[in-house]
Amino acid sequence: MNNNSQILLRFAGVFGVIGAILGAHMAGSGSYAFRPVHAHILVVGWLSLFAWAVYYKVFQTSQTLLTKIHVWTAIIGSVGLTVGMWLYMVKPFNLPEGLTLILYIGGGVALLVSFAVFFLITIFYRDEK
Repeated sequence: MNNNSQILLRFAGVFGVIGAILGAHMAGSGSYAFRPVHAHILVVGWLSLFAWAVYYKVFQTSQTLLTKIHVWTAIIGSVGLTVGMWLYMVKPFNLPEGLTLILYIGGGVALLVSFAVFFLITIFYRDEK
């Protein structure tokens, strides 16, 4: 299996489990405080990472600096955005708002970079067959 595909697939699986647990918690508790975090975990973490894993498996791209940047900004961005959102919106630890906002925005920026880099990868992809 392509290394990019494998690592993205594993992280997608982690996000899927976390998203399902959060959904079950919200349903069981009747509290929807985690709704935006839950949605972003599933869409950004599970769905996007899974889609990118499939792309790398189907198109068999070479490992280049650009693909490595994409994979790691995708993972860092997904984690940073969702953890930052949780810390900023739910405030479970009463951390300084500036700190949680930096994590939230930083994760979002890293994720935006990953989407832009993925777009570049699709433009420059050459079928190696």
